[in-house]
Parts: sequence; C-alpha cells; structure tokens
Amino acid sequence: MSLPRIVQTALLGGLLLCALAVPALAGVLAQIDQSHQRMRVYVEGSLAYEWPVSTARRGYVTPNGSYRVGLMAPMWRSRKYHGSPMPHAMFFRGGYAIHGTYAVGHLGRRASHGCVRLSPGHARMLYRLAQTHGGARVVIRN
Repeated sequence: MSLPRIVQTALLGGLLLCALAVPALAGVLAQIDQSHQRMRVYVEGSLAYEWPVSTARRGYVTPNGSYRVGLMAPMWRSRKYHGSPMPHAMFFRGGYAIHGTYAVGHLGRRASHGCVRLSPGHARMLYRLAQTHGGARVVIRN
C-alpha cells in the first residue's frame, strides 16, 4: 500500500529535520593553549591526548584563531629556514604548521619561529588521526 503524496512529503521533511538536529561528528580538533604550551587533541568530541608543544618565541608570532588544516605532508623542508625538517607537517594558515621537531628538550616552552612543534611521535599520531578522520581543525589561544 502506498502512502498519499502529502504524507510522504511530511515524513521526508520530518526525517530531514531529525538528521539536521543530530550534531555532526567533530572529527579531530587540535586545541593549542599558548600560555601553557600544551595541545589537547579531541577525537569525535572526546579528549584523546594532551601533549607539550612549542609555539613562537620572542620576536615571532603563532597566530591565534580557528583554522582548518589544508596541506599535509609526511616530510616537509622549510623553504624559509635553511631546509629545516618538518616531519608530519599539517599546514593551517599559509606557512604556519603543526609539525614534529627533533628539539624535544624545548617542548613545553616557547621556541619556534611561529609553527606549533610537537615531539616526532606525537606529530605522527596527530597526522594519522587527521588522515583517518578526513582532516582536522586547529584552535589556538593565548
């Protein structure tokens, strides 16, 4: 038995409203707190990791704001800083990226030229999460 066209339309409209009311999956969010030099990583809305980072030292800037990760590269070399390695680079605003660093002794304090530095293992983990979940969002605050 077929439902009348008006009932079909009402049901379809109701289903659409229900679908819109369900919050979208959060994916991956990297939340950076510059005042504490920490990154919190949320996966599908739940806190999954908290890691020390290094953001911009005196004379440089790590931009505050909310961004979507664009270009991702398993290994990038800085064109601006003598080909310095940037493993698991995730660019979020022009030349600014989250990436691994081999200067792990500086993590937890300001040390970069503006990028957000992580230990190589944490950078690899974040990179893989972003790949798995179709990208990531970055929120940076002082």
